[in-house]
Amino acid sequence: MRQATTTTGGHVLSAGMSEPSPSSRLVRRLLQLYAGLALYGASSALLVKAGLGLEPWNVLHQGLAELTGLSMGVVLTIVGASVLLLWIPLRQRPGLGTVSNVLVIGFAMDAALAALPDARSLTVRVPLLLAGILLNGVATGLYIAAAFGPGPRDGLMTGLHRRTGRSIRLIRTAVEIAVVATGFVLGGTVGVGTVLYALSIGPLAQLFLRVFAVPSASGRSTVVATGQPERAILPR
Repeated sequence: MRQATTTTGGHVLSAGMSEPSPSSRLVRRLLQLYAGLALYGASSALLVKAGLGLEPWNVLHQGLAELTGLSMGVVLTIVGASVLLLWIPLRQRPGLGTVSNVLVIGFAMDAALAALPDARSLTVRVPLLLAGILLNGVATGLYIAAAFGPGPRDGLMTGLHRRTGRSIRLIRTAVEIAVVATGFVLGGTVGVGTVLYALSIGPLAQLFLRVFAVPSASGRSTVVATGQPERAILPR
């Protein structure tokens, strides 16, 4: 005898099975948020240790860390809080994920940097680079799918998009070129890893957004991951 099933928003539910309760969905979203932010910090630390090129904003963070003598995690936190102030004239509203982004990623990054040994051989550095990019994609999917608000840097880009009418692609490209150029001048690491990250993070984020999408009360996912990768809000 077959067990009766129903389909709700693309999710198949067996008879007698109920949809997740609001409280269980909230717990899952919170776990995803903080796991994603912690893993994002760890993935950034892997890229630093690989020494083959960083993601755009961390090129700037590393350059500022070299200039000031502060740790990269502390610089990341200060820059994130400073960018958040720019939301005020853009009338952007931060969410729990926005504030948590500022506080968690830098701490996790510094903790991972302290725990990871230095890598000198390319046979170690290349796997570190690839692992860092893949883990960054996983972290991005976890964090965005939790749907608690964008990171401060990406909220700045979406705010500029709304105020200027320019495309997100154009604004993001212009901002990140400026960030990379400034960071490079200050001593940040730009290399093959920077290019590989730029080419792969969109598809990876898109993949893991689907993997970690949280069903809403109606059975629909809270994240629509069918748009273009460049529209993904990344918690850098």
